[in-house]
Formats: sequence, structure tokens, C-alpha cells
Amino acid sequence: MSDIEEQARERGQDGPFAHSKALRSTSHDATRPLTEVSLQDLHEIKLLLRSESVIDWHRLYIDDESQARRLFQLCGLDVNSEADQRRLDELRTEAANYISTCLKLRLDDFVNNHAPVESLPMLASKEGKYQRNACTLLKVMHIIHHLNARELRTVLPIPDSELFAEVESSVVLMFDELRAAGVPVVEFSWSRKTRESQVTKLLVKRETSAARIFDRLRFRVIVENREDLGPTLHVMLHRCIPFNYVAPGQTVNNLVETSQLQSITSNGTEEAPESDPTDSNEFSSQKFQVLNFIADLPVRVDTLLEAHGIESHDDKGRVVFILAEFQVLDRATAKRNEQGESAHELYKQRQHGRVRERLLRAPGKRGS
Repeated sequence: MSDIEEQARERGQDGPFAHSKALRSTSHDATRPLTEVSLQDLHEIKLLLRSESVIDWHRLYIDDESQARRLFQLCGLDVNSEADQRRLDELRTEAANYISTCLKLRLDDFVNNHAPVESLPMLASKEGKYQRNACTLLKVMHIIHHLNARELRTVLPIPDSELFAEVESSVVLMFDELRAAGVPVVEFSWSRKTRESQVTKLLVKRETSAARIFDRLRFRVIVENREDLGPTLHVMLHRCIPFNYVAPGQTVNNLVETSQLQSITSNGTEEAPESDPTDSNEFSSQKFQVLNFIADLPVRVDTLLEAHGIESHDDKGRVVFILAEFQVLDRATAKRNEQGESAHELYKQRQHGRVRERLLRAPGKRGS
């Protein structure tokens, strides 16, 4: 184990990702067989592969309190914490006010005021008079939580490097859990996009805004065989990445097929998700194969606020979000991607060629 990995694991035990330590310590989670894939698991993978938004969902598939608690924890909120319970109640109140005031929709009084907030995912999963109301309420809470976290990030004088380090800590631990769950991981690595690469990316993109760089923090997981990709996604979404904050419209997938997902389901009664065609990177070779997606990862900042002597902003919560890119592929595909026109060096050359073209384009040319 490298010194960097050791430090990352140490930070991950007690730092801003400590909320997910509860997930790791539960016996059903750490030893759960990969064949135990629920309908909720399958739909989460489906959302990721199709690059869809959870706002378009009409129901969840949560069977018990432990699954509901897991979803909240992955979003940076612990239902067993009094402070986080208050935060969830505040989110519900604001969401309910928006729904009634702006949308002129009426929520059932039980869902609005009396149901324990941790029961909302189960109500949103169970057919009946509460299902649609609970689902609507959770969607708006999801957006408000994200907005609050974004606002909090803008006012905190904490450098990105520290927040990136905390994300790296959590994902390093996820790597351990992938191996413990039986996923044959061949390679795991992470990197931060260099300054030069950021400049190049903004010069080739039509939207020259730094906010549009999604891959400043990148993780790469290579597994042994293609059939291992489905179980890998299952573990990643179950233990580290909140499915509802996978960025819609940002998944590139020409690698994972339906048959691979069927191999991880135990009942075979649910239609496995199919991946819709997505826009590929214009600078990548047509032979380049990959599953690439972007996720907004919640980071608890409690200990960072204390370490920096920063006054808390309880009105905005204790969670910020950090965008990260994940690339998942099998060993044979990774090897092919580094050969011929798919090689990374040729990819960079194509990018630099486009930058030169844009910067030197003569007046009067289209797009000048």
C-alpha cells in the first residue's frame, strides 16, 4: 500500500465521509453477496446507464428502513443524528411550502406533517394514496438539499484540494470494499485534472465556463472481465455514490450490455436496463469503448469547519458537493483503448489540433 493510499484511508475513517462508515459497519452491507440485487439496485443502475434524472421517476423500490437509511446516508444525512433529523425536517417544510405555494398542489397531511421523514422513501415505494405525494416531496427535497450544498460551498474558504482529498479518501475505501465483495479489481487509480488540461478543455468546448469542467477529479476502475462490470456498478452505487446525484446527460456508455446486468440479478423477473446511445467525445476514436459517468458526491464539512475555525452555516446544512468523473472498464478493453488511434497521446493531439484551429481561425469563417 502506498503512503498516499494509507493517508487516504486514515482520513476516510473519521473525516467528512464518516457518515458512510455506518454503512460499512453493518453486517448485511459488508458481506452482502453480489447476487442479492433488488429492484431498487437495478433501477439505480438503469438511471446511470441511460443518463436519466431521478426527477422523472414516478416511484422508488425501497422495502425496509435500512434501505431508506442508506439512501439518506449516501446523501450525507444520518437519520440517527438529531442535527440531521432537524435538517431533514427543514428540507421537508421548505419543499412542502414550495409545492403548495408555487405549484398549487395539495399534499396529504400525513405525508406533509406526520410521517417520520425516514419513512418517506418507503411511502414513495408502496402503491397507495401516499405514494405520489411522498415521491413528489422527496424530489423537491432532493433539489433543495443540492442547492443548499452548492450555496454553502460558495461561502466556505476551504480550498478544493482539501475537499478533493476527502473524496479520494472515501473512494479509496470503496476500492477496498469492491475487493471484499468479490469484484476482481485489476487496477484502481485517481487523478486531478492538470491546469493545462483544464485550459485545453475550455478552449475546445463551446461553453467556455470553468463550471462546465466535470472531471477535475477522476477515478478509474479496471476489472478482470466484462461480466464483472455489472457487479462493480452495483457495489459503487450501493456503498459510495448516491444514484440520485449522478449527473443526468453526462454518461457515455458503449460498453455495458443488458446481458451483463442480468448476470447479477437473482430473480430475473425485472427487465434489465438498456443503455441508450449517448453523445461520445468527438476526439475519441470510434473504436474507443468505455463506461464514463459524472457524480456529484456529498462531503460532510463538520470537521473541516472545526479545523479551519470557520463559523458554521447551519441554515445551509453541513454538506457540500464535489463533482467527480468515474471511468469503469474491463482489462481487455483498457488494453485495446491504448492501442492504435485510441491511444491517449493521439487523443490529446486531436484536442490540441482543434484548439489551434479555433484560436487561429480567420475572420469571416463560421463560428469566428
